[in-house]
Parts: sequence; structure tokens; C-alpha cells
Amino acid sequence: MTSQVQPVLFVSHGAPTLALDGGAWAAALQDWAGALRGVQAILVLSAHWESVGPIQVMAAELPETLHDFGGFPEALYQMRYPSPGAPALAARVAALLQAGGMEARLDPRRPLDHGAWVPLRAAFPEAELPVIQVSLPIPRTPGQVFELGRLLSPLRQEGVLFIGSGGIVHNLRLLDWSDHPAPDDWAMGFERWIADHLGAQDTPALFEASRQAPGYAKAVPTTEHFDPLFFSLGAAGGASPRSVYQGWQHGSLSLRTWTWD
Repeated sequence: MTSQVQPVLFVSHGAPTLALDGGAWAAALQDWAGALRGVQAILVLSAHWESVGPIQVMAAELPETLHDFGGFPEALYQMRYPSPGAPALAARVAALLQAGGMEARLDPRRPLDHGAWVPLRAAFPEAELPVIQVSLPIPRTPGQVFELGRLLSPLRQEGVLFIGSGGIVHNLRLLDWSDHPAPDDWAMGFERWIADHLGAQDTPALFEASRQAPGYAKAVPTTEHFDPLFFSLGAAGGASPRSVYQGWQHGSLSLRTWTWD
């Protein structure tokens, strides 16, 4: 039986506290996931796994849950996302990358970081589907991350769901910790520019966002949360995006999420 071609998601995963109370963001992810059919496994590229040298591919049989954050409620540190791993899929991922000229290496001990398990817990709370991650290379360009997604995109036809997990606007130094702050104008302007160019399928302009997008220096002080967008774009193969969720935390932390069907 032929597997159903799976979509691609880019999710802004926000603060880890979304695992405790995800509100409308979690509900939107649940609705999106509930409409999927034929998912065999999930492949995640998260802002929270970077590697120098070869791209690392999670190959654990039963990946542990990494609590890679500090200063949050104790309940967060008790959470687990006990999904199975997928060592055979990990080997396929490494082989595809190597065939495309990217050095790759299996990591049998890598746990799921919160960029993976926080949105997965919202979308797939049963934790039954196999999950693996791939790392963001250091150094990198948007084009290289795009190519990483493109090389792996044939796996979508084998029932593998792709998720790039990061954040369109992610500057922890500029967060507003007061109760229910309104989104900052500069943050909304940057996100709007990205949304407009995604909608126009203007990938060349997105590659040049650091020079063209208003407010880039504030919105993207470091690129690890922004770059997973290019992984999703590369895997999507030119399809048009559809908005899954639009919202904010702490005045400027974007929760904007898109899918490519």
C-alpha cells in the first residue's frame, strides 16, 4: 500500500510553559494534527539542537525527554514525551543527506529537546508515533538549511511528517513579562514581512531577510530559531503555506505557525 504524502509544518514553539497551558496555540495544533491521515513517523528539526561538523541524526530506540531550560515551574521538569524512536528511518535520513553531499552521523543517545516535545505534546499527546530529530549545522546559511529539507523531502511520500520548530520573532532580552502585553509594533512588522513573502513564495527575498526585512536585528538576534523555517520551505517543495496559528507571548515572542499540505 502506498503511503500518503505528508505535509510540512513550521511551528513557533514559544516558551516551554506552553506545555503546561498551551491555550489556543495547543488547540490549533491539535486540530491540525487531527485532520492528518497516514502519518508513519515524524522528523523534527529544532532550534535547540545545533552541531559543528556532520549533521547529527537521532537514532535512539526510545529517546529520552530533555528539559533544556531553567527557572520554570517544577511540573515542567516532570513531563515526559515517551515516543518511540526510529533507527531505521534515521539511517535513511543519513543516507539521503550523504547522497546529497552533506556529511551526516547517527547519534544513538540524543534525547528529544523541548523544541520538539513541547509542540508534539500539544499535537500528538498520545506519543505513539516514532519521532527522530536532525541537527542544525554550524556554520550555516539559509540556503544550506533549505537544501537540508529538500534532500529529505522524498520521505514525505513514505508517510513521514516534517516539522521545523523555532520562532519567527525570538529575542528573549526584549520580552515583556507583565500581564497580557500587546504585541510590539516592530515584532508585528517583521512577522508581517515574513508572512507576505511566504505567501508570495518569494524564497529569494526570504534568503535575504537579514538585509531586507524591517526589524531583523531585533527579531533575529541569533538565527537558530529563524532557520528552521528554511528547513520547512525546502521540504515543502514550492507549495503555498496555510496559517495554522497566529499569536504572541510576552509582547514579542511569536507563535506564528504554518503548514504546507
